[in-house]
Amino acid sequence: MFGHKVGGTVRQRFPVSRIETTTDQWLQRRTKSALAPQFLLDTYIPRYQLLTAQQEARKRSEAYAHLRNCNLCPRLCGVNRFERRGTCLIGADVVVNTIAPHFGEEPCIQGRNGNGSVFFSGCNLRCHGQQFDTPANIPRLVKVFCQNHTIAHQSNGFHVTPEELANWYVKLQDVGGVHNINLVTPEHIVPQVVLSILHAKDLGLKVPIVYNTSSFDSRESIELLDGLVDIYLPDFKVWNAATSKRLLKADDYASVAMESIKAMYAQVGDLCFTSDGIAKKGVLLRHLVMPGFEEEGKQIVRWLAENVSKDLYVHVMEQYHPRAHAGNEKRSKVGRAERVAAGAVEPRARPTDEKTKKAIRYEEINRPVKMEEVNSVKKAAEESGLWRFADASEHGLFSI
Repeated sequence: MFGHKVGGTVRQRFPVSRIETTTDQWLQRRTKSALAPQFLLDTYIPRYQLLTAQQEARKRSEAYAHLRNCNLCPRLCGVNRFERRGTCLIGADVVVNTIAPHFGEEPCIQGRNGNGSVFFSGCNLRCHGQQFDTPANIPRLVKVFCQNHTIAHQSNGFHVTPEELANWYVKLQDVGGVHNINLVTPEHIVPQVVLSILHAKDLGLKVPIVYNTSSFDSRESIELLDGLVDIYLPDFKVWNAATSKRLLKADDYASVAMESIKAMYAQVGDLCFTSDGIAKKGVLLRHLVMPGFEEEGKQIVRWLAENVSKDLYVHVMEQYHPRAHAGNEKRSKVGRAERVAAGAVEPRARPTDEKTKKAIRYEEINRPVKMEEVNSVKKAAEESGLWRFADASEHGLFSI
């Protein structure tokens, strides 16, 4: 035992067993920390800084080839982006909605100075839907639930070339002092992203690159990004094909996401930090829990634990709320003029009944997610062996 001598006797402060128990508990907590020693880095050099001149030239050549025959993302448009726009509505230039230091990501990504976020317009997923029913077969966007639809799914913003984009990266680094460059919704512009990173390297960029994606990436996209991206930030949305077909307009979403996430992990591994708690390399996976779809979330986290890594850093997100067309009143697909032209008899107006419930669109997701649903997904993740979570701590901030 430990103690001190008083008047020739030793007074016990606390027993050795208590010391051992306290130490064991401390070691257990330390082992279960996302900053455990195996995930700590002394220093870090971004992967693009290590590319040889020959590797850079090969990637530039491949990027231009893909722009001339757009076949990188799973939509496989096949268009020449220098002449036409694809399903994403973006051509050879990129459309940027916002470029600024950003403090809305996980603390290990944003840090004290923020991350240099580049919010791209356009997207290759249809979480907002798409219908080809306008003149000249031009897509009409029909938003379903996208949490960021005003940026990602509207062609709002300014056009920049990859070279101009690279200049913005360097400004974010040198003027904004950001910890990394966070490319938000870049799945549809991978060739331009590749060209911009390579040019930014020549301009003096030295911070890590974050690829913030819906996971609807082809394996070819991830291969082209190999050596350029330090942190992959994928969002695995839904599991069942019927759900992804209805809400994302891509019934193959889960199979594509599984393949792309495994390819991302094969490149950069588990999320690693420097001693200041800033992530430098690895995969940080997000799952936005959808109301009523927690069972799909459980399937996702179980698959991640069994097929990717039990040390995967996971953020089970709770901020879903109805956006865009979720909850809007349903509209008839055939207008009154078309019905009259077809000789249909117009129905007589019914008396208004306030108790009559109006039919609304995507009613199943027309409510915020409940914390019980979020917690059930989190519990399933823990039971499957996952343990590194981006959780809110007791003092209201996030802990790593």
